[in-house]
Amino acid sequence: MADLIVYNIGMLATPTGTTALGGPAMGDVTKINDAYMVVAAGKIVKTGSGSGYKQYSGDKVDAGGGLVIPGLIDAHTHLIYAGSREHEFRRRLNGENYLDILASGGGILETVTQTRAAAFNKLYAPAAAALDKMLLLGVTVVEAKSGYGLDRATELKQLRVVKQLAKDKPQHLVATYLGAYAIPPEYQKNRQDYIDLMKEVLITIKREGLAEFCDVFCEDGIFTYEESREILQFAGELGFRLRIHADEITNSGGSRLAAELKCRFADHLLAATDAEFRAMAAAGVVLTVLPLTSFILGKPFARVRTMIAQNAAVAISTDYNPGSCPSYNLQLAMQTAVMKTQMTPEEALTATTLNPAYGLGLASQKGSIEVGKDADFIIFDCCNLDYFFYRFGENRVKSVYIGGRKLVSDGRIV
Repeated sequence: MADLIVYNIGMLATPTGTTALGGPAMGDVTKINDAYMVVAAGKIVKTGSGSGYKQYSGDKVDAGGGLVIPGLIDAHTHLIYAGSREHEFRRRLNGENYLDILASGGGILETVTQTRAAAFNKLYAPAAAALDKMLLLGVTVVEAKSGYGLDRATELKQLRVVKQLAKDKPQHLVATYLGAYAIPPEYQKNRQDYIDLMKEVLITIKREGLAEFCDVFCEDGIFTYEESREILQFAGELGFRLRIHADEITNSGGSRLAAELKCRFADHLLAATDAEFRAMAAAGVVLTVLPLTSFILGKPFARVRTMIAQNAAVAISTDYNPGSCPSYNLQLAMQTAVMKTQMTPEEALTATTLNPAYGLGLASQKGSIEVGKDADFIIFDCCNLDYFFYRFGENRVKSVYIGGRKLVSDGRIV
């Protein structure tokens, strides 16, 4: 007896395994035409093709010849914040860059001011709304960072919002502490005091179980290589998994540090070298590219083909945040990566399913449609993977399931 049988799948497309796929293996996607899938107790128990599904009893769902893929995973978001920064868009159009805006008190620091002033519910409500919209796009796992507090109280408040959302929303949420997103104004004259404060906050976060990851923005004018190492090493000793914003604007040592500390993710990487790609690949780091950030900032796109040539495992994320990427559309990030970095559709699928699942420590449960894994999947109103990328900018999601439970039906949350 099955709980759910999905049949008449035009194409079922999925990477396979419980580890990240790097190099040419990123394109190794299993495709089954005229497929079916059987689900019991929230887990996948069988996939196949043809009429084999008829031997099972249970609720039957006709996929209408549509494409079925695993639920999408957005492994880099700044979900919890207050306010908006659309005026910076105009400043960037007039030629100001990210670091110039930050130095003037804008950028991250402006959002910090608004987030510090916001009550819990004022942070919870917009984040909950964003998660609903992500779900409509097929995103079933979301990483969510703090980083817009830069003090003890607000950083903990942000992470407590994530914890409450994880209870209330159907997606699997993974929390990250990013106190090292910028030096707050009150600590500009004594950076080490702020680093010491972050260590105290990390102890509290660990005791209360508020985050799994610790992240650092290693960049000129933000945190140095040495400071980033000190923070991440301390977090690692406490048992946090590590990740890093690395070499987004300049080559500041972040990629080198990611390899040295074997971080789970290194993100951005626009200024990283071929040798650093190779070193991170050898260290098992998942390289996260954020094409929508490059798009809105008018910056070069990540050199994904070079990363893959160095045998790296690549992930694609949105970088959803109020400044440099006010978009949570992971589908569009996938499509932009294919069109602007020359990824194949198969590589982009792996980069938004299995590879981020591995980096987040979830690959034994999520990231692919395989027997024994959670039944997190999307049914699209299109017949194959190429069509999904060809019709960019459209949301052709018909249904979204998490743990075998339908949560989106015909473009609406159930």
